[in-house]
Amino acid sequence: MTTDRRQFNSLLLATLALPGAAQAQNARPLVIGMTLEPPGLDPTTGAASAIAEIVLYNVLEPLTKIAPDGRAQPLLAQRWSVSEDQKRWIFQLRPGLRFHNGAVLDAAAVKFSFERAAAEGSTNKDKRVFSNIQRIDTPDPLSVHLQLKNPEPELPELLGQATAVIVEPGSAATNAQNPVGSGPYRLAQWQRGASLTLAAWPQWRDAASIRIARAQFRFISEPAAQVAALLAGDVDLFPRVAAARSLAQFKNQPRRFQVVVAASRAKTILAINHQRAPLGDVRVRRAIALALDRRALIQAAADGYGVPLGGYVTPQTPGFVDCTDLQPHDPAQARALLKAAGASALQLTLKLPPVPYARQGGELVAAQLAQVGLRVKLENIEWAQWLSGVYAGKAYDLTLISHVEPHDFGNFARAGYYWGYQSAQFNALYERMQASADPAQRRKLFAEAQRLVAQDAVAAFLYQPQWITVARAGLQGLWSDTPLFANDLSALSWR
Repeated sequence: MTTDRRQFNSLLLATLALPGAAQAQNARPLVIGMTLEPPGLDPTTGAASAIAEIVLYNVLEPLTKIAPDGRAQPLLAQRWSVSEDQKRWIFQLRPGLRFHNGAVLDAAAVKFSFERAAAEGSTNKDKRVFSNIQRIDTPDPLSVHLQLKNPEPELPELLGQATAVIVEPGSAATNAQNPVGSGPYRLAQWQRGASLTLAAWPQWRDAASIRIARAQFRFISEPAAQVAALLAGDVDLFPRVAAARSLAQFKNQPRRFQVVVAASRAKTILAINHQRAPLGDVRVRRAIALALDRRALIQAAADGYGVPLGGYVTPQTPGFVDCTDLQPHDPAQARALLKAAGASALQLTLKLPPVPYARQGGELVAAQLAQVGLRVKLENIEWAQWLSGVYAGKAYDLTLISHVEPHDFGNFARAGYYWGYQSAQFNALYERMQASADPAQRRKLFAEAQRLVAQDAVAAFLYQPQWITVARAGLQGLWSDTPLFANDLSALSWR
């Protein structure tokens, strides 16, 4: 690690010697730990949340930025307005915006980005957001007028996510390997399997405010290695670190470390493949949900840092309905449902991605399902296998996974989504909710939709994670809450 640090400092000195880099005065390098390495760097085509952890707000920018409280703030758009029916939105861009390659970022680039996201063949995981745009008008280079098919009161928040970043048309196709954005940082180096380095972009519109001249993301998957890297000083910041069992070591050294435990909009679930018999039978899915003790799973998978969920919406979300009574822990009822469905001797495979919560929680899930007669085989897979086999190929029975996006409830109406849920009742309910511009009516329908998803046991809804961040004591600007996965480097500085 010592050699890596010397090489890193040499890179920093070289960066500061470049013309225009002097605005990063008094800066020192920042090393950030990450559990997973992203498979690529284009969040508009890839589903992995690790992509946004690196590029969102740093390299690639959307029209708005999500604040720690979950609200949208101006970013590329300096202001916006909406019609009374919430279908006509007008965004006014900042003047003088440019991409890293010198191309102008104007209304035409916004139109290109949104139309690309909605196009046939788009793999944008939030494609439904852009498919709801009926027409895009650009009356001048700084004005973007969006005419929606259905009202969307949360549009500014939806357009602040990684899937809504504005891409440079000429380089969009190669963003996965070499992203060209408009943010304060550019890709400097990517050593696959080890680290990725971003360097401050001297021509950014507010370059003088940047206090971190260079940041390196190091990929460390093992919890013990994450803790060791922090204690050794090899990592300065580790968001969402798997250090719950070692937290006392950091809390007892306040002059060296700071610890932040943040709420999240994430939902950890046991996803069920409805397209594999007999998992399409709601009785079998309910039995699986009833067999699970959420509080025991929170202790096993998240070392106690979580809040039990009975549905797919977290308590901080406006319109949240507590559905835990619809998926209680009731092994006797689970066995009765399995018997009624003729599935008492069912054998299933549980595929576990490499994140610590899945590997730690998977064994307890299997043990609890065994108590109601279900035999579960555990299969550890890598993240690329999960994305290609489970998410894209739907080749699984069960999988333990956290959905971290704050505005993804519409996935239950998404045809062909990886859990294979098909419900005409839900689709009609969701369409009514989306078509309503009345806040009270939307809340009522949203509540009904949450209960229906829980009653249908689309998945076994487990818990809302509480993310742990450990950082050096002198690092300022850390988020106190985590509404989405992002590491906003422009907000960080050394005391």
